[in-house]
Amino acid sequence: MIIIKSEREIDIMRESGKVTGYILRELKDVIKPGISTMDINVFVENTILKNHMIPTFKGYNGFPAAACVSVNEEVIHGIPRKGRRLSEGDIVSVDVGVTHRGYVSDAARTYAVGRIDEEAGRLIRVTEESFFEGIKFCNAGCRLSDISNAIQRHVEKEGFSAVRDFVGHGIGRAMHEEPQIPNYGQPGRGPRIAKGMVFAIEPMINQGSFDIEVKLDNWTAVTADGKLSAHYENTVVVTDGEPELLTLQ
Repeated sequence: MIIIKSEREIDIMRESGKVTGYILRELKDVIKPGISTMDINVFVENTILKNHMIPTFKGYNGFPAAACVSVNEEVIHGIPRKGRRLSEGDIVSVDVGVTHRGYVSDAARTYAVGRIDEEAGRLIRVTEESFFEGIKFCNAGCRLSDISNAIQRHVEKEGFSAVRDFVGHGIGRAMHEEPQIPNYGQPGRGPRIAKGMVFAIEPMINQGSFDIEVKLDNWTAVTADGKLSAHYENTVVVTDGEPELLTLQ
């Protein structure tokens, strides 16, 4: 069942979303060659706690950190480590969840570490573009798969692939609510979108094949062919008009 949120609930999620969005903006200046993925996690967790909110990911199904920090071929769920230092030319995806008064916001970005090559930059750009292509259909009356199809069409037109093993999702009192929102599929399928629905829409886009593998830590998902992956996500509210992005301030 897809839970319709009240205005009171959405107001609470706006507050959480502001903090999530702030963190992701500030990371542009935090991320640079030489810092560790744990340094990123410490910044994320400290910022959440300073705002008197809760790092949603920490302890979620046993995940040990406040942020997922995934480097290069790592798609999602990278575990931050002190010994994992970023190098010039890397790309790094950071996924952040914040809980406030029982409600969750969730968003992610992929960042360049110093100067990166042209194709890596294009992957990051197209991944972000695909999100905005998808939310053109995040309107009351559209079908859920219209979002999925728009994302897939955009990335495949650019020669990339949309990950199929992980999906976007509803969000609210729980981080993962119904419905699941794949980043691929035929249009015109699934439930109709309605005002008050809140989604975490998150294209995960690979430079090569969409196939992935999960490492021995049982968390970190990597591209099967070792090529780069990028991630872009916002928490999105369906309104009477244009969708509202709670985590993009």
